[in-house]
Amino acid sequence: MQKREAYIIPEKPTLEYENQLWEEGFRVVAGLDEAGRGAWAGPVYAAAVVLPTDNRVIDLLDGVRDSKRMTPKQRERWRGCIQSASVAWTIGSASHIEIDEIGIVPATCLAMQRALDELVYEPNYLLVDYIQIRDCSCPQLSLPKGDCRSLSIAAASVLAKTARDEYMRQLDKQFPVYGFAQHKGYGTAQHRMAIEEFGPCIVHRRSFNPIKSFFYSLNNTDLYW
Repeated sequence: MQKREAYIIPEKPTLEYENQLWEEGFRVVAGLDEAGRGAWAGPVYAAAVVLPTDNRVIDLLDGVRDSKRMTPKQRERWRGCIQSASVAWTIGSASHIEIDEIGIVPATCLAMQRALDELVYEPNYLLVDYIQIRDCSCPQLSLPKGDCRSLSIAAASVLAKTARDEYMRQLDKQFPVYGFAQHKGYGTAQHRMAIEEFGPCIVHRRSFNPIKSFFYSLNNTDLYW
């Protein structure tokens, strides 16, 4: 399959790409997406989802969309449905330390590769939301807005998002002053105010602004937590 430059965003994700690959003989197609790539704190998560080669799954997962277009209650509701309907699904992550050490794009690829490594069935084709997984021998198609276009990717986006949100709620118990349970580490006004008042904590990404600027202005790397 060739990467398509022009595309139309459907009303809801479809099995267009999956069906084409199944017809070409790729029976284990994994959709991948990430959550937390742009956050100021915490890990980046990724999920891999392999759907059955049966078009009836489109009805079973009729409410699944790009996770950003779903409410928290909708994501939690469809999380279990995705897990039940899938042939296989897994979650991978890369820590804030790894993000700072190698950069967010390589760390995102690392999280995706970790998810793939845990699949019980080895995929023979990957559908990936936007990015290209580096150093991956499996053929793959990078789809801009893939979570809006491919049901496999949309399902992965929901699993990655719900898993990361759950982790960030746990971090909120350790570091309650930052409001991680509300903003999940993203750059809200509330989050910025907390950093200005309390300084960063150990799970903040030092390579991201405004955390990077905070350390630069103080000329030290001491944390408040």
